[in-house]
Amino acid sequence: MEQEHLQLRKHIEEISKLTEEEWEFIASHFHLRRLKKHHFLVQEGQKVDHEFWIVKGLVKSYAIDSKGKEHIMQFGMENYWVSDYPAFQFKREATMNVDCLEDSVFFSLSFKDREAICHQVPAMANFFRTKSNLGYINLQQRIMSLLTQTAEERYEEILQKMPHLIQRVPKRLLASFLGVSRETLSRL
Repeated sequence: MEQEHLQLRKHIEEISKLTEEEWEFIASHFHLRRLKKHHFLVQEGQKVDHEFWIVKGLVKSYAIDSKGKEHIMQFGMENYWVSDYPAFQFKREATMNVDCLEDSVFFSLSFKDREAICHQVPAMANFFRTKSNLGYINLQQRIMSLLTQTAEERYEEILQKMPHLIQRVPKRLLASFLGVSRETLSRL
């Protein structure tokens, strides 16, 4: 079995144990892809048919407002799931972009295949439910931090939760994620 598939199985089995037969069925629905830096997984205006699990690399999920300002929702790195989830779930055009900040390796999973996996293997329905709940919790925490914390508190939180991210992300992008100017980030 390829190293990437072993990583995916380990990731899934942290939540839901699988039989060999279940794993074979599940693995057949995931497709390994590689993209270079600055290539898009999801691009605004395009239909979103897949979600992605990052094996290696770094991406940013962001939207651009009517004034051309970039608003970063999330950085995704190894073991993160990423997509424009409203577009993925409701089969609509993307309102966000997901762009590779590094050369990246990931598995793609179509909506149809995810539904088939969950129907056939109940452990995977549990896996995706758990992952969705954790994603919702992280999003809620991010919103609360933007509403209630100072820029310095948000920066300190990132240093604690994701210290390796600081080394991988350009300062201007980190400033955008924190909701501060590049100058403010330099002072922090």
